[in-house]
Amino acid sequence: MLGNSPIETVSLDPTYEVAKGETVTAWIVSDLISSGFPGTAAPAEDRVNYRFINGFVDVGDLPCRKAFWAEMVGRAIEPECDWPAARLNLPGSNRRVEFTGFWHVPTHIRRWLKGTFRSEAPRRLHLRLRTCGGVRIWVNGVEQVRFEPFRRNVESTSDVTLELQPGDNEILLHTEDLAERDTIWFFELELLDEAPLTVTLPVPLDSDEVGRLASLVRDVRPSRDVFVGSALELVFDAPPGRDLPLVVEVYSHGHDRAVLARAAATLGAAETRLAIPEMLGIPDGYHGVRLTIGSGAGTVTRVVDSAFLGRLSPDTAAVSIAARKRAALDFGARCGAERIGRALAMVAAGSDDRTTIDRIISATLMSIDRREDCSDFVLVPLLWLVRAYGERLGPETVGKIRAAVLGYRYWVDEPGNDVMWFWSENHVLCFHASQLLAGDFLPDAVFETSGRTGREQAALAKARLRRWFDSVKAHGLAEWNSAAYYPIDFIGLLALEHWAEPELAGRARHQLNLIFEMIALHTLAGVPAGSQGRAYDKELRAGPLTELAPFAEVAYGEGWLNGGVASLPMFCCSNYIPPAHLARLARLEAGRAIEARYAQGLDAGKLVLFKNEAAQLSTVVDHKTGQKGHQQHVMDIRLAGHPMARLWVNHPGEDDPWGTQRPSYWAGSGILPRVAQHRDLALMIFDTQDHRNGWTHAYLGRDGLDGILIEGNWLIVRSGAGFAALHATNGIAMVTKGATAGRELRSEGRLCGWIGTVGCGSDNDFARFRERIRSTVVVFDRDRRALSVTPPDRPALRLAYDGAFSLGGEPLVFDHEQPKPEITFDSARVADPGRPPLLFMSGPCR
Repeated sequence: MLGNSPIETVSLDPTYEVAKGETVTAWIVSDLISSGFPGTAAPAEDRVNYRFINGFVDVGDLPCRKAFWAEMVGRAIEPECDWPAARLNLPGSNRRVEFTGFWHVPTHIRRWLKGTFRSEAPRRLHLRLRTCGGVRIWVNGVEQVRFEPFRRNVESTSDVTLELQPGDNEILLHTEDLAERDTIWFFELELLDEAPLTVTLPVPLDSDEVGRLASLVRDVRPSRDVFVGSALELVFDAPPGRDLPLVVEVYSHGHDRAVLARAAATLGAAETRLAIPEMLGIPDGYHGVRLTIGSGAGTVTRVVDSAFLGRLSPDTAAVSIAARKRAALDFGARCGAERIGRALAMVAAGSDDRTTIDRIISATLMSIDRREDCSDFVLVPLLWLVRAYGERLGPETVGKIRAAVLGYRYWVDEPGNDVMWFWSENHVLCFHASQLLAGDFLPDAVFETSGRTGREQAALAKARLRRWFDSVKAHGLAEWNSAAYYPIDFIGLLALEHWAEPELAGRARHQLNLIFEMIALHTLAGVPAGSQGRAYDKELRAGPLTELAPFAEVAYGEGWLNGGVASLPMFCCSNYIPPAHLARLARLEAGRAIEARYAQGLDAGKLVLFKNEAAQLSTVVDHKTGQKGHQQHVMDIRLAGHPMARLWVNHPGEDDPWGTQRPSYWAGSGILPRVAQHRDLALMIFDTQDHRNGWTHAYLGRDGLDGILIEGNWLIVRSGAGFAALHATNGIAMVTKGATAGRELRSEGRLCGWIGTVGCGSDNDFARFRERIRSTVVVFDRDRRALSVTPPDRPALRLAYDGAFSLGGEPLVFDHEQPKPEITFDSARVADPGRPPLLFMSGPCR
């Protein structure tokens, strides 16, 4: 019920009014009810054509979903009313009632919800029901709605009618679905009638109290972008009015969602800030924060995220890459996450902590034996561990690993009833690499699921890997520059470079060189950033805490180590070394600026990067303009003065700033814009007519910025020696309340042009940068959907929504469509005669 407000009532029950177009989100919610639902094992259709895309892949219906349809659709469900209330779902930033999550094995998930619809007279209530899952609704004990499409992660819609009696009508709702790994699970009830609907919650709280609870969960946020040597502090816009108990849990975003810290606290009646001293010393990382506020029937929950970092300055790394590898291996052995990469680091580093090693191996074997989704990511380093250090593990442990390897399912042509994901480019690589390594490890043994020998498995894997390499050679990677997925690609590539025959090892080495070149180009002051093919909030807002960041530290000598061990220990145990010349791209010398261009992915992600020693601007241009986005991060600015100094612009794909949809509020775009970039200036045109959210916005990594100025339609910021500016043709306004206060700038309107630019230098240079920004002429022709920007004494850049892009009237054509980056401007060389190379940098950085 987005934007709803309490109304006056004589009842003690909390009462809300829902207007036409708003949704009913006030409910009492049960605990999750779940049980395994695997179906009957069977081979799946092999739809992998090695033409990888960024977005939804139609993989057909797995055996578990076929069984679910057969058993669950239309079955008798007796209404249950005596379940204990787990929490309240209250009006907030999400129009949906959402239970989206991740389940590694096929699981039947369901919840009960109840509320009350009040009517002064008999009424036919018209609602639009949208859901991923299935929904049944009872009114006063009588089932009136049954909508069970059960389409995996695909929204379905039905207009429904409820017959209400005069007075209070008891509404009971049952929602369920089959969870197959990442599961979008929600329902949305939108009011279609002109007459409003009165909704009440039968809880022993008055309307004001429930309204305050709703505000608390809607507006709560961490006080900082990153907590450095300090405890977690939460901020609320308004005090609760009475002392409220809270339980705060910080948990890892890793595979196991391990709880890192838990504390009980009280938010005082007049308090708007709450420090949690027990959260001091949390391991470095970008972690989830789960809040349970209130007690009994008045309990509400909220999940936000927060970053924890031990220090702001990057490591002083060893001179040689061999020494940096050893240091990273030792760090991973001591501080790595509880996954098999840490065990590999421990054994390789000579640790005698068998308790920890055995515990990690045991958990890894359980994941493999259950065929959990993402088990292919841990099978590869497990095979590395047993092949390289089997004699240190002992015969019993080796026997258990051998049994797990022989019992695994390596591809869709082998029968299974799991929900392992075989279809994205990173999973395809890891499945094929694990099949090759397993076959070579046990060449004469018979693999149980396929009935093939190890040699036969290895032969199949080699042929499949050649197809994968042929694809990425021709098209590049659909998940370009991804801080989430490059570390996963490294799992397969490093294993092949180390263990495969010379041909495949050489191809893996070539691809590693390309990826490390992209990392070098997009790394600034030790933090990999830039446009990404697949991005999540947990990476975009994490800076040095992503799993990719330690690779930059080891490869290029500047950065941060953290607990990410998905593939870093493999890098440290290998003989692979990135090309030496890449270090000069990762760490530009003073006064140097470069532009690079290249293409990645079947969908032609055309990448442009501009970078100087203190700022970088990166975009993907001409990419699926006007289409619904997925996880493409199309524009990114990174400044060197602070590891969290980052800005970007997108069109929100959902309503909740802490949501997890794809696209989400910050990661991806609901509707992709037209983008173009020339050197240090990027232009974007958004047309979001076909989306509910009719505005665009910019994210501001506020903790990392030394100065923030809003002048007219311009935002101008500085971080150390790096500068950036953003312009929105519809104007910009800082959000000052709620979950994004101080970190979001909005620009209202469905048609809007944005401009981004960067520079660097001294205080005087910043003053000149600011003056040039204020003197720049921006014109947006809404009828023609054309955006032009003319800096003082520079030719005009013009971008049209149809794709035409020009500088001074001369067309600029993107003609660098190969996966290998090409440096198209380098200030260390002679600049183009007669054409100033940089639009907004008045002098060399110093």
